[in-house]
Amino acid sequence: MKKQILGLAVTATLGLSTPLLAAGAAQSIHVYKSPTCGCCTAWIDHLEDNGFDVKATDSQNMNRIKIDAGLTRNLASCHTAFIGDYVIEGHVPAEDIHQLIANAPNARGLAVPGMPAGSPGMEMGGRKDHYQVLMFNAQGQTKVFAEHN
Repeated sequence: MKKQILGLAVTATLGLSTPLLAAGAAQSIHVYKSPTCGCCTAWIDHLEDNGFDVKATDSQNMNRIKIDAGLTRNLASCHTAFIGDYVIEGHVPAEDIHQLIANAPNARGLAVPGMPAGSPGMEMGGRKDHYQVLMFNAQGQTKVFAEHN
């Protein structure tokens, strides 16, 4: 199923995995972010440093992108990205995205709700909050995918 997000056609997952991504054939990720967000830019740098080809699009209407992507408020963070059929919300570490792609689970995507200190793009010296990366499905149900710090 295709959805329109800011006039762009984006494939929406219906809980299906993507064999092409599972085979490691694609590492391209499209990130939507606020034009003034420094932590979003730092997260993009983290992705690029970890082998992703990043296309970044500034948006003044991040809420619309999140709604169109099927994200609930309890999953929300500052930026939203798409890799294949998956949605990546917030400061998800690149290693977890690589694991998602390699395993191709039946999921809508991964999210790090909020903006935890010490997550990629949210480095604050020695401060490192414990945080969880949540895997979620099209119905908004979640389970812990990884824990950090």
